[in-house]
Amino acid sequence: MAENSSKQSYMLTKVEQRGLEPVPDDQRNGTPGQLFWVWFAANISILGIPLGATLISLGLNVWQSVLVTAIGSFGSFALVGIISVAGRRGGAPSLGLSRAIFGVRGNIGPAVVALCSRLGWETVNTITGAFALLSLWAIIFKTPVTAKEAPGLVLAFILIFVVLTIIVAVAGHGFILKIQKWATWIFGALTLLVAGYLAATVDWSLVLSGKPGSLSAVLIGIGTIAAGTGIGWVNSGADMARYQKKDVKTSSLIWSAAAGAGIPLVLVITVGAILTAGGSGIASAADPVIAVRDQLPAWVSVPYLISAFAGLLMCNSQSVYSAGLATLATGIRIPRTVAVVVDVVVTTAGALYFTLGFDGFYGPFITFISLLSVPLAAWTGIFLVDMIDRRTYDGDSLVDLSPRSRYWYAAGFNVSGCVSWVVAFIVGYLFVTARVSADEVWFSGPLAGTFIGKNGLAWLVTMLLAAGIYAAWGGARSKE
Repeated sequence: MAENSSKQSYMLTKVEQRGLEPVPDDQRNGTPGQLFWVWFAANISILGIPLGATLISLGLNVWQSVLVTAIGSFGSFALVGIISVAGRRGGAPSLGLSRAIFGVRGNIGPAVVALCSRLGWETVNTITGAFALLSLWAIIFKTPVTAKEAPGLVLAFILIFVVLTIIVAVAGHGFILKIQKWATWIFGALTLLVAGYLAATVDWSLVLSGKPGSLSAVLIGIGTIAAGTGIGWVNSGADMARYQKKDVKTSSLIWSAAAGAGIPLVLVITVGAILTAGGSGIASAADPVIAVRDQLPAWVSVPYLISAFAGLLMCNSQSVYSAGLATLATGIRIPRTVAVVVDVVVTTAGALYFTLGFDGFYGPFITFISLLSVPLAAWTGIFLVDMIDRRTYDGDSLVDLSPRSRYWYAAGFNVSGCVSWVVAFIVGYLFVTARVSADEVWFSGPLAGTFIGKNGLAWLVTMLLAAGIYAAWGGARSKE
């Protein structure tokens, strides 16, 4: 039985009603400029500061950190831009189009991984957003409040963040396009204000005295930035691009994602690197928001916290929007708006558990990035190979869960896509060490001590291996 027939006429209200079904040609009026603002606003969040701290802790100096950030962020979001091209071709979300590769049932695995990725990022966003409000409260009322000292306040601030997220994410595509553009200008300006103040007050002699790190540290840094930025968003590339006009140039889509996300990421991550190189303790802070706030006077702290909260909200809203679509891609038959609400209920519970149950922030954060980047990279490699000679998708089959679907294959599974994905990410995990702290290691693969494992290249090897297996299996053949 089809989820919805793409031949029906969908009347969009102010709240987007469309789920996985392809967007009709007469409703596709998007431009790459719109996507630029979407990706810019989604990546101007404070979560880039911990990544900058991580680069310095790897042994890189500030200049290397800037270079590594540029390569990792622009490069990984170029992949997001390439996936956006599939959205323009098929008019459907990334995980909906993915059914053409893995099969109606086989696609459930990648969809669940994508959903877990989004839920994880949203939990981190929600926690940090609550920290921002908690810090703002401390400044206004002059109380040294921490999360565990005031669990009631934490709950209230988490709920505020979640409610605002729901409002934006439920409204959908059109509203997100509008609010992301204004958010870029307003909160981007506040971010520049804070960055300018920090640049004027930091101990530059200490910042610039850092010795360059090794080639190994550079490679690890690039991998960390890529895994923590674009790789986490790659299976959301087509979600917004499905509304793009069919005559939009491929290069424009790629550039809008790479530059839209790369510019703010380089700015924010560099701030984190400068602060850490200047002697800040944010690399080991349980609350990264407070760690930065403590280095600012009140008149700078207030706009900093407002921009931090808004940036996290914009990032989270877009993530929740994509998570709702990923939920539908698992085959669950509920309206997109309901999927969004279910998603934020899960992340609210996760945020409360993480905030009140853990003392550290960066260990679980980096571990989370490294683990989920592996199956996401495998999906990316396969999807990119499939795009080589594919120009169209069968819209009706994308939303048909029955054996009548063109993408039913063998019992709902496309063996070549599914096997390539599973084999690649299993091999990838052989090179991964899931390390939360120096004393806490969840697991370490038998090949984690090799050059690939030590240099954080498991995600790249996984992507190339998945692409190679799928291509050898005939995945690049002419389709449709």
